[in-house]
Amino acid sequence: MGLGIDRCNCNVLRKAARRISQFYDERLAPAGLRITQYTMLAALYELRELSVNELARHLDLDRTTTGKNLRPLEDAKLVRIAPSSADRRARKISLTSKGLAVLKAATPLWREAQRQFEESNGRELSKQLRALLAALAIAH
Repeated sequence: MGLGIDRCNCNVLRKAARRISQFYDERLAPAGLRITQYTMLAALYELRELSVNELARHLDLDRTTTGKNLRPLEDAKLVRIAPSSADRRARKISLTSKGLAVLKAATPLWREAQRQFEESNGRELSKQLRALLAALAIAH
């Protein structure tokens, strides 16, 4: 009974995502970050102060996963999570000066990972891959 698992869209995408994540994690290791952490710090740098829900929406994660991924960053004093000045019940996340310094140290490593990925796969194919993945539709 052949199930065609190698033709399973989810399986193929997950395998590729694990390989790519491992590649980026290895490149970012000298800065002490994983790609998930780098992405969060970069989002906070670009968008400034965000709520957990806003960050989760921006990264296309659920709130629980976002919170779990933020804890080590908060423990390392790379991000600050504090009550919002507009609504004391809401919590806002922002980069600390230490977080900004780590992000600045990690950015050349990330850029080199991007360069290596594009060198291995071609700049145009890499661009097309990003566009294709961003455009994927899932029926609900």
